[in-house]
Amino acid sequence: MRIEGKGLIDRGQQINFQFDGHSYQGFGGDTLASALLANDIALMGRSFKYHRPRGVLSAGSEEPNALVTTGLGAAQEPNVRATTLELHEGLVTKSQNRWPSLGFDLMSLNDWAAPFLGAGFYYKTFMWPKALWEKLYEPVIRNAAGLGALSGKHNVETYEKAYAHCDLLVIGAGPAGLLAALTAARAGADVILAEEDTRTGGRLNAETLEVDGKPGAVWAEEITAELAQMDNVRIMTRTSVVGAYDQGTFGALEKVPHDVSMRLGAPRECFWRIVAKRAVLAAGAIERPVAFRNNDRPGIMTAGAVRAYLNRWRVATGRNVVVFGNTDEAHRTVADLQDAGVHVSALVDARHHAKCDLDVPFYAGAEVCDAGGGKRLESVTIRTAKGTENVQADCLAMSGGWNPTVNLTCHMGGRPTWDRDIAAFVPVDGAVPGLSTAGACQGDFSTHKCLEAGVAAAQGALDDLGLKRADVVAPAAEDGVYDIYPVYAVPGKGRAWLDFQNDVTVKDVKQAAVENFQSVEHMKRYTTQGMATDQGKNSNVAALAVLADATGRGIPETGTTTYRPPYTPVSIASLGAGAQCKGFAPERFTTSHKATQEKGAPFIEAGLWYRPSYFPKAGETHWRQSCDREVNMVRNAVGVCDVSTLGKIDVQGPDAGAFLDFVYTNAFSTLKVRRVRYGFMLREDGHVMDDGTTARLSEQHFVMTTTTAAAGQVMRHLEFVHQCLVPQMDVRFTSVTEQWAQFAVAGPQSRDLLNDLLDTPIDDESWPFMACGEVSIGGVKGRLFRISFSGEHAYEVAVPSRYGDSLFRTLMTKAEALGGGAYGMEALNVLRIEKGFITHAEIHGRVTAYDIGMGGMVSGKKDCIGKASAARPGMVEESRERMVGLKPVGEVKELIAGGHLFDKGAEAVSANDQGYITSVGFSPTLGHNIALGFLKDGPARHGEVVRMVEHLNGVETLCEVCHPVFFDAEGGRTRG
Repeated sequence: MRIEGKGLIDRGQQINFQFDGHSYQGFGGDTLASALLANDIALMGRSFKYHRPRGVLSAGSEEPNALVTTGLGAAQEPNVRATTLELHEGLVTKSQNRWPSLGFDLMSLNDWAAPFLGAGFYYKTFMWPKALWEKLYEPVIRNAAGLGALSGKHNVETYEKAYAHCDLLVIGAGPAGLLAALTAARAGADVILAEEDTRTGGRLNAETLEVDGKPGAVWAEEITAELAQMDNVRIMTRTSVVGAYDQGTFGALEKVPHDVSMRLGAPRECFWRIVAKRAVLAAGAIERPVAFRNNDRPGIMTAGAVRAYLNRWRVATGRNVVVFGNTDEAHRTVADLQDAGVHVSALVDARHHAKCDLDVPFYAGAEVCDAGGGKRLESVTIRTAKGTENVQADCLAMSGGWNPTVNLTCHMGGRPTWDRDIAAFVPVDGAVPGLSTAGACQGDFSTHKCLEAGVAAAQGALDDLGLKRADVVAPAAEDGVYDIYPVYAVPGKGRAWLDFQNDVTVKDVKQAAVENFQSVEHMKRYTTQGMATDQGKNSNVAALAVLADATGRGIPETGTTTYRPPYTPVSIASLGAGAQCKGFAPERFTTSHKATQEKGAPFIEAGLWYRPSYFPKAGETHWRQSCDREVNMVRNAVGVCDVSTLGKIDVQGPDAGAFLDFVYTNAFSTLKVRRVRYGFMLREDGHVMDDGTTARLSEQHFVMTTTTAAAGQVMRHLEFVHQCLVPQMDVRFTSVTEQWAQFAVAGPQSRDLLNDLLDTPIDDESWPFMACGEVSIGGVKGRLFRISFSGEHAYEVAVPSRYGDSLFRTLMTKAEALGGGAYGMEALNVLRIEKGFITHAEIHGRVTAYDIGMGGMVSGKKDCIGKASAARPGMVEESRERMVGLKPVGEVKELIAGGHLFDKGAEAVSANDQGYITSVGFSPTLGHNIALGFLKDGPARHGEVVRMVEHLNGVETLCEVCHPVFFDAEGGRTRG
C-alpha cells in the first residue's frame, strides 16, 4: 500500500516490528498505524462495550480506536495510540480488549445483545436484586472494565521531571506556531516551541499546499532550522502541553525517543512544568467524523487522516476510496488521491451548491447513509434525492468539518463560544491569563490566515513583554474560503456512532434526552460519551448537536462539557518521577544530606523530608546515648542542626503587613524592620493551623517560617485568603523553602562560632534577641535570625541552597572544635519539650489558642481569620483539655505519647478520660522523663497527681501535673 514519490519517511531505514505475534516491516518516520496500513492491516482494535471491529480513524493524538499495548513484561504499557507510536526496531505490540484474538473475539457476542445494553443500562440493570451486587454484578463489571492492562510487575524504567521558564511559550508547531515562534525569537524573546508530534510543521506535513512558493513541509523545515540556530529558542518535539494552570504555568509531557531512552539511565518520559510570561496556543483543529449507520467499520477514517497517510507516510489507505464531506476538504482529498494514482470511486458532497471539476463520480447534496462489511469496509450506501446507491469501497474518507482545539483555553474555567460561520466552538479571549490563540485553534482555516495569526499573536505578546516588535511578514500561501454545510448525523435506521471507543450512538444521546438527562454534563455521564481515553475530541460537537436537536435547543444554548487537563494521557510514573518503589511519595533531601550520611546518622521522615534522627559516635550503642550527649552539648557548648525543611514563604507588597495581620492572630504590620516575631494562625473554625516566626527584612518584605509538616498547607491557605477573602490587597508570596539552606546554631558558644565565620562580627547590641538581617559569610550573602527553638542563646543562618553543603560541613567542624557538634531530631525534640515549645504533635488540628495557653496572643485590636470562631463560649471553657507538663512520680517512670490521663483512683475507661499525652522525652538536663499533654482544666491542676494509662503496651504511670516549661522558665539563657 506504499505510494512512490510521496512522503517524509526514510525508505533507507527498514524497521522490523511485531503486532499480535506477526512480524512486519516499516520505515524510519513511520508510526505503528502508518506501518500497519502500509501492510494492508485495517483491523487494529475492538470497541469497549460491544467489541465491534475497529480500525484507524485519525492520524493524531485524538485517535479513539487503534489503541495497543506495547512492550513485554514489566515494560508493558497499555492504551498507546498506534497513530502516535513511533516505529522502532524490535517494537512489540498487541491489540487489546479481545479474547482469544483480534480476529475472533468471543466478547463480540455483546454486539448481538446491543438492544439490551443501551444508554444507562447499567443504572437500570444492576439495581435488583440487591444481594447480587457484591456476588455477581460488581465482579463482572470490574473484570470487564478497562481496555488494556498493566503487567502488574515493577517498572524498572526511568522517568524524569524538569522545570523551564521562558518569555513566550508557543504550543503547537504548525504554520501559526512556527511563525509565532520566529517572530518572537527575532525580537529577542526567550522562546519555547512545544510540539506533540515528532516533527514540526503540523498539517503542512500532511498536505500538498505550498508556502512561500515551496512545499509546506520544506518551508516548515527551513523555519525550524533557523529557530534551531538561535540561542534564545528551545524546540521541544514529542512534547504535549497537557494543562494550563495559575500564573502562567503549563504542564507538558515529553516522550523521549526510543533510541535515547534505551541508553543506561536515560528517561522514558519527562514531565515539564513550564512557567511562561506569555503563551500562544497554536494547537490547530481536529477533524470531526459524521455519524451514519455503521460508520465505525475498519477502513472508515477522517479525510484529513487519509491525506496525512498519503502525503506524509506514503500510504494509500484503500484501493477503492469514497470521499464524503461537507467542505472543500473532500475535494482536496480526491485531488491528492488521484494525483497519487489511487482510485476514487465517488465524491459525495453534502452541500447542494457544490461544484466539482475533478474526474470522479460526483454526488452533490447527497450523503453516505450506511456502510457494509465486517472486519473491513466493503461498500457504502449513498443517498441522493433520487434514492440510494451502493458503491464498492474499502476506504471511506469522511469529513464533517473541523473543531478548533480549544481544550487548553478551558482549563481554568473558560467556556468556548459557538461560531456559526465555521459550525464549531472557538476559544474566548482571556480565558487563560497571558494566553492568546492563533491559527486553526481560533477558527482560521486557511494557511495564509494561520500564518498571519501567528505573527499577530507573537507581536501582541512582545508588546506585553515590553519588547520591540520584529519585522516579520506572513508569506504567501493558500487562502481559500471555508465553506461548510453543517452535517453531524445522517438520519436513518440502525446505529450511528458518535463515540467510537465507548460505543455511544446517536440513539443513546436521544434516549438520554427522552429520560430527562438534558444537561450536557448529565448526558455525558449517562451515555459515557466523551469519557474514553480520547476525551471526546472526535465526538463532543456532534453529540452536542444531536442533544440540541433532541431537546429543541440550539448548540450554543446546549453548551459544552468541561474540558479538563490533561489534554493527552500522562503516566503516573512521569508525574511521580524519582519516586518509584517509594509509594510515589516524594523524597526530599536537605543540602546537608550527604554530609549527614557520612556521619552515619539514621534518617526519619518529617513532612516528606529526610532528617537525621541522631549522630552516633564511637562507643555509643543506643540512640539514647547519642541523644543525651547532643542535648548536653547544646546546653553546655554549641550544636548545629539543619532546619532547612521549615517552610519559608516570601511575602512582599505594599499590603504585606496588613495581610499578615489578617492571617496571624497577632500584629505584624507594627513589626520593625530587621526584627522577628513569633505568631500563629487559626483556621476559619477557630482552631490553630500553624505557628512560626516571621521576619521583616524591609518595609514591604517579610519572610514567614512555617512548620515542616504544614508548609504546603499554609501556602494553600495564603493563596485562598488572598484570592477569596482579601483580593484587594496588593501582596504577593511565593514558597522559597528549597531556595535557602538554613541551619540552627544553638548553645552558649553559638555567637563565638558564628563570629569565626561572619565577615562582620556581631554582638548583643547589633544583634539582640529576635533580630534579623543580611550578613556576609566569606563573601556569600546570607541571612541571620536570632531565634531559638532550644531555649539557648541561638541563631539561624541561611544561605542560598548551593552553599548549604559547604556551610554545614564548616559549621560542624567549628562546633566540634568548641566541644559541640551536629544534633538531630531526637535531641531537638527533647530540647523543645524542656522549653514547652509546641509542634504539630500539640497543634494537631483540634486545639485552640486558649488550649495551648496562648489566648492572649489573639489580638483584640484587629480582626483575623478564625477570631470570631475562637471566641465562641465552647472554645474558651475552663473545662477544656488544656496544655500541661507531666513528670513521673511513682515507681514506674515510663511515659508514652498517646497515653490517656485519668484521675488517680478512677477506672481507665473513656467516660473518665481527662486528657492525653502528645510528646515525650527523657531530659538529661532534669534527669527524668518529661511530657507535654492536654488535661481538662489543666493549668488549675498544677501539682495534682494523675494516672497515665497506655492500654496497648499495658503501661500505667503516676504523673505530677506541672507547668509545660520545665527549664529556664524566665528565658534568661535565650536572651542572654
